[in-house]
Amino acid sequence: MKQVMLPVYGGPDVLTMADAPEPEAGPGELLVRVRAAGVNRADCLQRAGTYPMPPGLGNVPGLEISGEVAAIGPGVESFAPGEQVFGLVAEGGYAEYAILDAGLAVPLPQGWSFAEGAAVIEVYCTANETVFELGGLDAGQTLLVHAGASGVGTAAVQMAKHSGATVCFTAGSRHKIDRVLELGADHGILYKTEDFVEEVFRITRGEGVDVVEDFIGADYLARNLSVLKPTGTLLLVGFMGGRVASFDLGAMLRKRLSIRGFTLRAQSVANKRAIVRRFRERWLPLLAAGSIRPIIHDVVPLAEVRRAHEMMEANENFGKIILRMD
Repeated sequence: MKQVMLPVYGGPDVLTMADAPEPEAGPGELLVRVRAAGVNRADCLQRAGTYPMPPGLGNVPGLEISGEVAAIGPGVESFAPGEQVFGLVAEGGYAEYAILDAGLAVPLPQGWSFAEGAAVIEVYCTANETVFELGGLDAGQTLLVHAGASGVGTAAVQMAKHSGATVCFTAGSRHKIDRVLELGADHGILYKTEDFVEEVFRITRGEGVDVVEDFIGADYLARNLSVLKPTGTLLLVGFMGGRVASFDLGAMLRKRLSIRGFTLRAQSVANKRAIVRRFRERWLPLLAAGSIRPIIHDVVPLAEVRRAHEMMEANENFGKIILRMD
């Protein structure tokens, strides 16, 4: 089979196509003939060497796939060969075949394309675990989503609006702001020319927001805390703006604020199964019904994986970039 390898760390040019034997499904696992794989910011960080694989895993990128079950391992009763599925993988999504834990697999909704299946689980699981499980966002509250046009951003916006929240977001172009507003968001902030702190207080008449979903990290930390209401929660989901920050703890003490961190890949298999179960129960029915939907920017052949990474690192995408296995 064909797969993408990382012989060294570096830019998109280090991504290399290679031949490899098909893996074999072990106990509780599915062997999936991959038809599409999602591209995530974590893949780019892994390629650059700043987000290495957990110990014991290989170095084939790819955290989410969709395709057909080619074989099942011992003890699997919930799926059969030939079924169409999508799900979370610890590694190896950029390949023609991949191993998928049966507890992390989800049946592909009727009428969905493989690209749609590959565009959902990583971003919707991340948004649910952060905004709702850790952040406790509820109807009537206000959410600020940074990178509102990203995969997680477009998911979080739709989920929060469906839950009855008010949604503010940041984006880097007027075009992206207009498109996120079309998804139902209430207020867009053009971060390149507008100060999001000033805009949040203007929009909320000085009150601030209940929850902030942030992918930037150090550069935004103090400002994110400043826009939170008392007892508000800052959710750290990335560190594109740096990992190390110093800030005044006074605001946290005065306003009783919380900072919660989350990364999906580092969770144990048991935790991931619980995360996927919560996603299936709360959001899959809405996705299958079309009440909320995966947002796909482009579908790129696996052979053009370098272009997919260049597109993501240039922040060209609105929603998900998908690799197609021809």
